[in-house]
Amino acid sequence: MKVVVSRHRGFCAGVKRAVETALAVPAENTYVLGELIHNEAVVKQIAARGIVTVDRLDEVPDGARLLIRSHGAPRSLYAACAERGIEVIDCTCPFVSRTQRIAEEESRAGKSIVIAGDIRHPEVVGLLGWIGNEARVVSSEREDFSDLRGKDVVLVAQTTFSEKIFYKISENLQKVSLKTLVIFPTICYTTVERQREAQFLARTCDALIVVGGLHSGNTKRLGEIASAQGKQVFYVSSADAFEYEKVKFFGRVGVIAGASTPEWLTQEVLFKMVDNNAEVQETEKTVEAQVAETAEAPAEEVKAEEVAAEATASEPVQEVPTSAMQKIMDEFEKEERYKKGQIIEVTIVSATDEEIFVSGSGKLEIRIPKTELDCAEYDRKVYEEKAKAGEKIEVMVTAVKPTQLSEKMVKKLREEEALLEDIKAGKEFSVVCTDTNKGGLTAELGTYLVFVPRREIRMGYVTDLEKYKGKTLRLKLIEIRNERRKEIIASQRVVLEAERAEREAAKAAKEEAFFSSIQLGDVVEGKVERVTKFGAFVSVNGFDCLAHISDLSWTGVNEVTDVLEIGKRYEFKVLKIDRENKKVSIGYKQLQPQPWELAAQKYAEGDIVHGKVVRIVPFGAFVELEKGIDGLVHVSQISHEWLENPTSALTIGEEVDAKILAFSPAERKITLSIKALQPRPEYEPRPERDENKPQKVKKVSRRNTGSADEDDEYREWKEGGNFGASISELLGSDDEKK
Repeated sequence: MKVVVSRHRGFCAGVKRAVETALAVPAENTYVLGELIHNEAVVKQIAARGIVTVDRLDEVPDGARLLIRSHGAPRSLYAACAERGIEVIDCTCPFVSRTQRIAEEESRAGKSIVIAGDIRHPEVVGLLGWIGNEARVVSSEREDFSDLRGKDVVLVAQTTFSEKIFYKISENLQKVSLKTLVIFPTICYTTVERQREAQFLARTCDALIVVGGLHSGNTKRLGEIASAQGKQVFYVSSADAFEYEKVKFFGRVGVIAGASTPEWLTQEVLFKMVDNNAEVQETEKTVEAQVAETAEAPAEEVKAEEVAAEATASEPVQEVPTSAMQKIMDEFEKEERYKKGQIIEVTIVSATDEEIFVSGSGKLEIRIPKTELDCAEYDRKVYEEKAKAGEKIEVMVTAVKPTQLSEKMVKKLREEEALLEDIKAGKEFSVVCTDTNKGGLTAELGTYLVFVPRREIRMGYVTDLEKYKGKTLRLKLIEIRNERRKEIIASQRVVLEAERAEREAAKAAKEEAFFSSIQLGDVVEGKVERVTKFGAFVSVNGFDCLAHISDLSWTGVNEVTDVLEIGKRYEFKVLKIDRENKKVSIGYKQLQPQPWELAAQKYAEGDIVHGKVVRIVPFGAFVELEKGIDGLVHVSQISHEWLENPTSALTIGEEVDAKILAFSPAERKITLSIKALQPRPEYEPRPERDENKPQKVKKVSRRNTGSADEDDEYREWKEGGNFGASISELLGSDDEKK
């Protein structure tokens, strides 16, 4: 079986930039909105670093770091992130950004935007968020555009959309009587190249293997191109998923990869085919990249009937007699096999703005991207001075199959060795928990494996180890178990215990200073921190004091917040100090005037007042004039008529007007009369007497408080009934009781 491999493989520029950013950015508190790329292996690699993938922005906490994937995002998302203090790391593909810019500007000019693409694709969803005018997404050339007649229309494309369908859509738009039509061919050049190679391989091969994520739109489209020509297509997401038995009977098999498929994944599939004695060869490059022209080419606005767009037919791909891919395979077999973590010396063969190629002991040249070189700047002058052909540099092997090298990792290793010396001296260090086992947590510190035993995770026993995955651990060294295998045993518990001891010592010192400075009766200022049903906790010089609800108001309150507001500062009086139990009671009402202290300013004898009956007793009724101020209306002062009981004339809650007969602020007593405000009847009815029952008459002394003609000096009561008394006698009897 012969295997023909497409020339264009590996990540496209936009995907590569996004992946490299995700692998370089600090993982802690970093999120990515949606899958960074549609490739399961890469997504798992990013997740292993601790970066969290979310579907909605509201899943990202305020102040976090958010990666915008190469598909882009709506404009509103950037504004929402700025409002919540979320740091945006924008990995939007430059070609996608260009399409967004075009759509935004043309929409602002009042034109109708037509997008050739999949309305469910994240790129299209994001693109719609930049359009403020009419927009329409079409995925088929069979769309009806008659509703666009007489309008100014702009056509753009999803960057991974089918080139063939895009031009058919543009042709159909030209047939409609539009006012103007502007066509922007915004399909990414790498998409065009891969689609044309897929067409060629489908014509020249018996079957096609498409390597890439099963959810990748551009990968799926490559297979659709081959299927349209009646060829068998096999989608392969990984080398493990590839089954050679299914393709071994085909004489000629093409291999192509999507733009979100890493090169090493395609190579692993090819290695598996080579192991089964398949003859591998590679196509020549058929279409020259037009990146600069695609990015900068202006669109010409013309009348719809003057637009003519034709798809450029792809040139045939010629096979190379001596396969270039086979040569690579042969050289790979001769190349020394490296181990991950090994440090080797290599020689620079060549350098460009983006990468260098080095050679080890074999003949195979290995690419090192500039992101893995120890360079602070990457402009051409500095870069060429750093990377000169023939220069030898030390690099670390970071991956095998294919071999990946890093000069930065060597520098990191040297820094790691210096850090290890500090750790041995007792310095605290931090790592992110990557996994668990029965005994505890595992993590990595550079090239060292870090193990935290269960009992050393925190103070107390840990039952659920899984919740620590992805969390940052603050550790101190217990021991280095094996220098050669680089295993560190560490503890977070000792860090937490030391911090607790430090906090307790600081708290004790603070409390001692507080109790030394406060005395009973002091007036202090405090901030209300929190409230409960029974009172408020007030911070006084950093110490929590309790203001009980009974000490908030002289008249009593139902809720603490009726008097105090959380977060505000007030003055309080120190009522009780319990140094042994570290408790201080404070009062707010003690610094406020009592109602009776202000009563003399409000009330005087002879005043007419209004109040509510709050209590009724056999000898009269108490009327509340205001919160905390009650006055007594004696039964004899309720009505000019004879009353057996106050309840026959008054009810609880009834509002009445009364006259102040006597007022003593010092004794906190007010005597009221309701009948003083009522007209005197012409005659005063007397209760009928029972001639057969002895009568008891009690003489009542006259108070000098009413008018001279008031005939209340004597009052007759039935024996066994309510007693009669003057107001002065009533008050006197109250004093005697006290």
